[in-house]
Amino acid sequence: MSYNAHARAILVLGLPLIGSQIAQFAIHMTDTLMLGWYDVEALAAVTLAGSYWFILFITGAGFGFAVSPMVATAQAQGNSTKVRRITRMGIYASMAYAVAMLPLMYWSAPIFTALGQEPSISRIAQTYLRIAGWGMPPALMVMVLKNYLAAMERTRALLLVTLMAVVVNAAINYALIFGHFGAPELGVRGAAIGSVITNGLSALALAVYAVRTFPEHSLFARFWRIDGEALREIVHLGWPIGLTNFAETGLFTASAIMVGWLGTQQLAAHGIALQATAMAFMVHVGLANAATVRAGTAFGRKDVTGLRDGARVVITLSLGFALVVIAIFLLFPEQIVGAFLSPDDPERAQIIAIGRNLLAVAALFQLADATQVMALALLRGVMDTKVPMIIAAVAYWPLGMSAGYLLGFVLGFGAVGVWLGLVVGLGVAGILMMWRFWRQSSRL
Repeated sequence: MSYNAHARAILVLGLPLIGSQIAQFAIHMTDTLMLGWYDVEALAAVTLAGSYWFILFITGAGFGFAVSPMVATAQAQGNSTKVRRITRMGIYASMAYAVAMLPLMYWSAPIFTALGQEPSISRIAQTYLRIAGWGMPPALMVMVLKNYLAAMERTRALLLVTLMAVVVNAAINYALIFGHFGAPELGVRGAAIGSVITNGLSALALAVYAVRTFPEHSLFARFWRIDGEALREIVHLGWPIGLTNFAETGLFTASAIMVGWLGTQQLAAHGIALQATAMAFMVHVGLANAATVRAGTAFGRKDVTGLRDGARVVITLSLGFALVVIAIFLLFPEQIVGAFLSPDDPERAQIIAIGRNLLAVAALFQLADATQVMALALLRGVMDTKVPMIIAAVAYWPLGMSAGYLLGFVLGFGAVGVWLGLVVGLGVAGILMMWRFWRQSSRL
């Protein structure tokens, strides 16, 4: 198979996944935009709460991510029974995790206060999480079904459902945050309610589509029966993925906490710059999802040449997009940051000044971030998750977070120094994980 053929196959699978990831992120972007227009304190609180919610979510999403390579491999081997067993137990593991996380969201204010956040911001963040926490079970179910459908190469439906979710979330937010259409003005509570409703409807839509499209898999028939063997396989592959996700997102959450020590304006600017960076990152995530499916399929067929050639193509595509994002961040920082703030906000100028510098640093770690997410995706495709977990734990925390604290507080670079720590952590992880993938692929 030629490189052009690999590129076509990756883009056919990956473009709807990219669109789905961007649309999914647009849901969270809508919350940030509308709360930024509503109140800067509300924006700072939901930035904190959103980071906290996301780190809990992405850790539990390890079970959903495990579904993708396992289903792709089983499908390549013609084992439809295993496809059903793996997907169903992925849902079981995810739901159990989601329920276990609810208390951590309901009583989150003392945690934020203990981490040095302002008491008023902590209380608002807890108010948001006490409602948004109920969106965790359907959100994790969406993650499992998305990975199942991606592995079955039915990605257009994912894009359609996610685009519909963007519209629903925006309409609910507009009504409940500001009190339009006769609805009460609920502020951050309105944003949380919108998130729960959107996740619930998305889970329902994907479940209906999966059942109708693949009736032979009988995903929800006798759903109460637990498959111990498949559950152990999911947990075995999924928990290192979850902890790897925790290490990476934990680095970003720690950065939000450290920036929060510097004040509300710095935290608001951090949240805006992080939203812009994460939006660009969704393209890499979509390509990474396609890379995992393609690698898992090649792995199931024992096609080592196809695996390595496909990896070269998807890495090139990801790095090429990273260069485009670098140019945008360096050329249009004021326009990007200003879009998140009300034109008459008295703190607008100060937040834009801080955000401009943060986007300049964000441009630095685009290449590192693209490299590490692509290496992780390829390693998952060949069922290698434990060593990447160790690499992530070392690179993101002892190196990345320590560098952020040193540069931000000891050397006095403030929020910019904290973000430079992100560059260190992501860069080291990207280099080591990419080396690991090429080493592993040569051994297959």
